[in-house]
Amino acid sequence: MAQVRDGFQSRLGFVLAAAGAAVGLGNIWGFPTQAANHGGGAFLLVYFIVIFLLALPALYTELYLGHKAQANPVKALGDAWQNTSRKVGAAAGYIGLAGAVVMLSFYSIVAGWMLSYAIEPITTFLGFTGASEFLHSDSVLRNFVFTPLMLILTASIILKGVKSGIETWSRRLMPLLLVLLVGLIAYIATLDGASEGFAAYLIPDFSQILDPNLIIAAMGQAFFSLSLGVGCMMIYGSYLQPDANLPKLTAGVALLDTGVAFLAGLLIIPAIYVAQHNGVEVFSGGKLIGEGQLIFAILPELFSTMGEIGLLVGLLFFVLMSIASVTSTISTTEIPVAFLVENHNVSRTKATWAVSAVVLVCASAIILNFDWLFGLVIMLFTQYQLPLMGLFYFITVGWMWQRGNKLHQATTGLHYWFAQYIRFVCPILMTLVFANVAFG
Repeated sequence: MAQVRDGFQSRLGFVLAAAGAAVGLGNIWGFPTQAANHGGGAFLLVYFIVIFLLALPALYTELYLGHKAQANPVKALGDAWQNTSRKVGAAAGYIGLAGAVVMLSFYSIVAGWMLSYAIEPITTFLGFTGASEFLHSDSVLRNFVFTPLMLILTASIILKGVKSGIETWSRRLMPLLLVLLVGLIAYIATLDGASEGFAAYLIPDFSQILDPNLIIAAMGQAFFSLSLGVGCMMIYGSYLQPDANLPKLTAGVALLDTGVAFLAGLLIIPAIYVAQHNGVEVFSGGKLIGEGQLIFAILPELFSTMGEIGLLVGLLFFVLMSIASVTSTISTTEIPVAFLVENHNVSRTKATWAVSAVVLVCASAIILNFDWLFGLVIMLFTQYQLPLMGLFYFITVGWMWQRGNKLHQATTGLHYWFAQYIRFVCPILMTLVFANVAFG
């Protein structure tokens, strides 16, 4: 049954939605921690180079696959592999679908934490001590309250479709995220200790730039922070108009995503030094105390040293984190929803609630077996699936997809050299990332 596909109505709407998909906790949580642990300014410089050399081609490749197929990842990859083995391509699409559900399962839990921490300053201000303690607790009950809340919030946006749901809300949430980020940076900059943090972040120590660990860490972070390898960008690419200027849009998404990661560093790293100035222990053996503790222990401790203004700063910070979470859960939910709608003619409403129910079951399993399952799920997803799927996309576009692939047809000029770069250089770089992340 042929059906008219929903799609993005404007270039800005697409860039904000795709950047929103990419801008998640990886940017605002992961990137500053990696920068703090790998030489600050040196890491930043290498990260920018790596974005250009690896992440931009990977982003283009994933968007290109979806855009040409005008279909979800299962069909898009099946079509791309039709000359060799459609089943191999479709199987990779199904792995992406499973990965999306797994990613949503742990992401919805973490997003729920962000939401509970955003509400906590309000309950503290109102004097509801019991509620504040509950919101700050690591209890199973809190997870079972806030994980479904985030799933319902995400579903309510997905139900409205691409134009009325994803595009409309991305146009609202992304500017708000940027305003909150800049406002918080401006405030943190006025505090004692912040200048030391800005110096650590912005002034590179050139002696560290060739450190292999730093380079590989930057490659991994660049790839993960652009949300590549799970199919989000493929599905968003498929919702673009057929005549869209893909190179220009790719650059716009990468620029906005990288800009947010840079701004997150400008906020978090000076905040770490402000916390240290205020007597909070933030470094242990020269390394920053663990990522989870950074967001949920060190920063709330910093906010509590600020008095009443700290309640407002804490509220704004965790609202920011909640927005970053929601823009990512929207894009990941759309992957299995689009698959059910297009491949099985399920209505968008039924598909959305079915996907949300499956994710809730998986998330519940993680919550009930949190100590060993949460870390395992994150490790399998970030260390194995994302880089391997990224490598698969490069091989697909560079070697397997013949019919209708303009990159394959180019024989001269920039298109030709870009195609050779995707065929030969990108798979080697991606293999290096995978080898280090999986076995390093």
